[in-house]
Order: sequence, then structure tokens, then C-alpha cells
Amino acid sequence: MALGADPSAYPLRFDAGRVCLDLLATRHPHEHLDGVGALCAWIAGAGLVPAGTPLGHADASWPAAFRELRGDVGQLVRGLLGGEETAYGDALGRVNQAARPAPPVPVAVPGEDGLLRRELAAEPGCAALLAVVARDAVDLLTDPVARASLRRCAGDACPLVYLDTSRGRRRRWCSSEVCGNRERVARHRRRAALARA
Repeated sequence: MALGADPSAYPLRFDAGRVCLDLLATRHPHEHLDGVGALCAWIAGAGLVPAGTPLGHADASWPAAFRELRGDVGQLVRGLLGGEETAYGDALGRVNQAARPAPPVPVAVPGEDGLLRRELAAEPGCAALLAVVARDAVDLLTDPVARASLRRCAGDACPLVYLDTSRGRRRRWCSSEVCGNRERVARHRRRAALARA
């Protein structure tokens, strides 16, 4: 991110197709998990907890734990995409370990309008929330169909990875609105420059 750039100009993204891949997107184009508030916004946005779940008990250790899991998942995904199955190293053991705790338990409770809504049976801890993301990574990396749908964004300087669920499996960019639009504008400018020459 350029000095003086507004971080809100780069909102959190939840379009990679899997929660573990959405976690990888939190480091581009700048660090999104730089504090407890930012992490809590990501946890809620990713759907790890029902809307309105209080996370006031989150402390400064949480963002570091999520960044560590992000690094491990990123190493596994890069190894898989690069054909480096033996390059998993300690990351695989750490992701497997993070997946072990019980995830938050949802329960149905009547809302003010009488309709059932989802809440968590207890206050979610950091380890339980990490387990949700780690289990998603384990499911993704061990499912042959999902693995075959993993793609790197074709955008210039975009490191994001996404799950290509498009018809024909021909999606090229992490986001058609972001990287796809940049590519279309760049192509148009190249054609215009050639026409002027």
C-alpha cells in the first residue's frame, strides 16, 4: 500500500470460494489483520460466527495466531500449486494441529420475531475459530475436485488464489471487477497506443 493510502480503499474480500483462501487474501494489497478490531471484522465477514456475536474477549494474541495459520495455509497452497508436494515441511503439522480443537457449536434460539436464529452455545475461543479455518484448509487440500479447481490470479502482481467454480473452469482473475477490469483497461490502452503509432 502506498504511503498515505486509505486502508478502507482496500476492503476485506470474501470471494476466493473458501474461508481458508479468504484468509490468504487478508495480506494483499496490505496487511488487513493488523489488530484485534480488524481480525474481528474478518471473522464476522467470513461467517465464522453468526452476525452480532460479541468478540470482546479477543485479545492481541488472536491476530498473530491467525497470521501464523495464514502463513502455513499459504505455504501448503503454494506447494500444491507449484507441484512441490514434498515442500510442505512443518506447515502441514501446524495446520493439522490447528484443526484439532472443537469448532464453535451453533444452536438454534428463538429471536424476538419468534423465528429461529443461530447463536453459538458458548463464547468462541481463538483456538476454536482457528480450527474452523484449518479444517477448511484440510478439506480443500485433500479433496481432489477442489484441489483441481485451485487457481492463481492472472492479474499483474496479484498473488491471490481462488477456487474456480465457473462454468468451463475458465475464470482467470481473483475478481473480474478488480484484476479483470485492470487487465481489460491495460489491453485497451495497448491497442490504442498501437493504433496511434
